[in-house]
Amino acid sequence: MTDNQQQQKQAAAQAALAYIETGMILGVGTGSTVNCLIDLLPQVQLKGAVASSNVTAEKLTALGIEVMDLNLTGTLDLYIDGADEVDSQHNLIKGGGGALTREKIVAAASRQFICLVDASKTVNQLGVDFPVPIEVLPQARSYVARQLVELGGEPVYREGFVTDYGNVILDVYGLDVRDPLAMEQRLNNIVGVVCNGIFAVNRADIVLKATADGVQTLRT
Repeated sequence: MTDNQQQQKQAAAQAALAYIETGMILGVGTGSTVNCLIDLLPQVQLKGAVASSNVTAEKLTALGIEVMDLNLTGTLDLYIDGADEVDSQHNLIKGGGGALTREKIVAAASRQFICLVDASKTVNQLGVDFPVPIEVLPQARSYVARQLVELGGEPVYREGFVTDYGNVILDVYGLDVRDPLAMEQRLNNIVGVVCNGIFAVNRADIVLKATADGVQTLRT
């Protein structure tokens, strides 16, 4: 990561603070950009937070922010997370860090989803340069991989990685994601798939895109 990218991530995180209200239970994502936001959260008087990964939960707890169970909070007002790729319609690829399932659950349970990205994450079409991560039940890994090949993908097993739910990740290159919503649903229909990293049903409502010229606010 270059110094410019890090500065952009920090700028996007700073811009996100304007959307966080006192007393809010905030959904907090996972990844390098969100880490910049987590460092700023002690400035905000949150009631608590719902974490999208064990790593995020540990970071929040270390800062004295109460981590709450989504089963007990009900619908959240706001979820903030990053992305590996974002297109012009705010469809995303997420899951480079392996937390895609919890991230998608928290996004689905929130009224608003704000995505923080630096300029390098914006693309014309999802899945061309970055693979689609898919969380798979361990027993189904080979079966799911064969189905993905039939869809035109090249699945690569993420060696040595286990998700928070005890599952494995297949990173799939070469999928045709010109229609993100259709591909998301098609992948979900493969038996043994827990979740996939295309966020089209739960795309971002607002993208805060940090560039060399400042942070752009992009709305759907």
